[in-house]
Amino acid sequence: MTTVRQRRGGRVTEGSEDQSSEEKNVKSDGKVLSDHTGGKLWNILSLTLGGIVAIGLGLLTSFYVATLHENDLWFSNIKEVEREISFRTECGLYYSYYKQMIQASTIQQGLHGLVYDNKTESVRTINILERMNVYQEVFLSILYRILPIQQYLEPVYFYIYTLFGLQAVYVFALYVTSWLLSGTWLSGLLAACWYITNRIDTTRVEFTIPLRENWALPFFAIQIAAITYLLRTHLQPAQERLTLLAVFIATFLFSLTWQFNQFMMLIQALALFILDCFDMLPTAKVIWLYIIQISGLLLVCVLQFFNSMILGSLLISFNASVLIARTIQKSLNLESDEHIFKFLKAKFGFGSTRDFDANLYLCEEAFGLLPLNTFSRLSDTLLFYVYIFSLFPLTVAALVVAFRNLSGSNQIQEKAEEYTITLKPDAAYNLIHTVLFGCLALSTMRMKYLWTSHMCVFASFGLCSTEVWRLILECVHLYTSQRTQVIKYSIPIITLLYISYKFWPGIMDELSELREFYDPDTVELMNWIKSNTPNTAVFAGSMQLLAGVKLCTGRTLTNHPHYEDKHLRERTKQIYQIYAKRSPEDVYRILRSFGTDYVILEDSICYERRHSRGCRLRDLLDTANGHVPKFHVLLDINKKQTILRQSV
Repeated sequence: MTTVRQRRGGRVTEGSEDQSSEEKNVKSDGKVLSDHTGGKLWNILSLTLGGIVAIGLGLLTSFYVATLHENDLWFSNIKEVEREISFRTECGLYYSYYKQMIQASTIQQGLHGLVYDNKTESVRTINILERMNVYQEVFLSILYRILPIQQYLEPVYFYIYTLFGLQAVYVFALYVTSWLLSGTWLSGLLAACWYITNRIDTTRVEFTIPLRENWALPFFAIQIAAITYLLRTHLQPAQERLTLLAVFIATFLFSLTWQFNQFMMLIQALALFILDCFDMLPTAKVIWLYIIQISGLLLVCVLQFFNSMILGSLLISFNASVLIARTIQKSLNLESDEHIFKFLKAKFGFGSTRDFDANLYLCEEAFGLLPLNTFSRLSDTLLFYVYIFSLFPLTVAALVVAFRNLSGSNQIQEKAEEYTITLKPDAAYNLIHTVLFGCLALSTMRMKYLWTSHMCVFASFGLCSTEVWRLILECVHLYTSQRTQVIKYSIPIITLLYISYKFWPGIMDELSELREFYDPDTVELMNWIKSNTPNTAVFAGSMQLLAGVKLCTGRTLTNHPHYEDKHLRERTKQIYQIYAKRSPEDVYRILRSFGTDYVILEDSICYERRHSRGCRLRDLLDTANGHVPKFHVLLDINKKQTILRQSV
């Protein structure tokens, strides 16, 4: 640093004073030109190398999850019906529409079958494109039909390889976001390595391939990367316009591919609102982001035939105005997402509920609190420790800057000036983003994948950030520029070496472990249905199993796992009366009202042991029906134990 300062402002020697002014200018200009050229070449080299590493890590991640999927199921060797059964629950339902489009005689006929579908819900015609986010299946099926690949690649492989390919895009976006925040691609490398080594908590794509979040989260990561770049200072107008376009495209694709998009973007809008209130973001850019969110969601609304759940979403309410939103919600009489609010009300203790749908969510592990063992797994890779290490100083800096901006005091501003550099707009946005999505993940385990992937980005940024290390070193009076540079590169490299040493053998063992899909009972069931029932037969049963029935046999269903419709939720509750304390006459009448020809009863539900008492399906139905189970207490005198027995 001293040398740099001497070059900029040092005294010239006596010999140099004898030189003519013109000669000095020529030498000075040559020196600056040389330094500028060298710096430019170094930047190009670093950018090229960093880009190659990013693409390479993305492709390796794609190959990694694809290999795990193949090794776990022996997917290339099992029968077609077994491949389809491996798409469990709602995954099978979504894939069935891809299969339906592939098997249609023409694209037009396939689209007509989706718009006027009468096989997904018996005695009812629904518009699949309006009800479900399946445009990705439509696009992929059309692409498969028009590309000359049919003789080389089966439809199922084209589908799963696309999803595994999106994982490469996902990792690339996380890498770029971390690189933008820290200024070094070493941070991106660390973020990608953490994503891979924490795979259990960052993704589940290898065993839930068609799940909507596996389509949507890569586009969400691209959007975050684009927003991070947009919030940088000194962007040229052309750069800003291109970045806004990238944000819009990513937002639109994210909204199109996941039904929960509006809730995620509502949290994002709240983050922007908080930062804007504290003057931590440029107001003009925040306004543009609001406009992009609304326009992207409205475009999806048009494609989904003016889906009322989107029109009355809280995101539009928040971004537009509370008054207009209330008018819209009253006029549309929204009920599609009311089960979510009932679930949230019960989950956070705002009164108990006997509502069947809310209790069904409350009893599922995926919608419970984030398990504590998640943090132990994340700590094994040092990710959680580094995340907290990065989060604490940046949060303190955010509070200081927010207080300064609110107070407007010159004295406070002078004291806080040294902290300002640690909270640039892009860093401020990612800070509030990770805090809000962290709260969401802690409250609902299923949403942890939104947080853990960004945790990799944020932790690697903190470990490679000059601003973070400067803040910490200044607090202990050890700051020098040289020491900061040494630490910001040496610590991440040591961390990478530790991760490689500890987890590389486990990854190799994982890739060499071979298993095989085995579910003979379900295979036998699907084969029996195809061989012994007419094509027009209507089946009733659990949502999860019926999705497989539709995919494997094409038979008509009474209900299915896509739960974002009030009529379907009521229908499912009625169908599930087969497991409740109802008379045979009542059950028969209910089933025939939906045109049911066959009922599938499952031992796993009749003798359920996965859930505790009170959370079994039959218990939830009895509670909702007012048939609250009564228990009487017996005291075993010999064992001195209290025994609860349910009365018949």
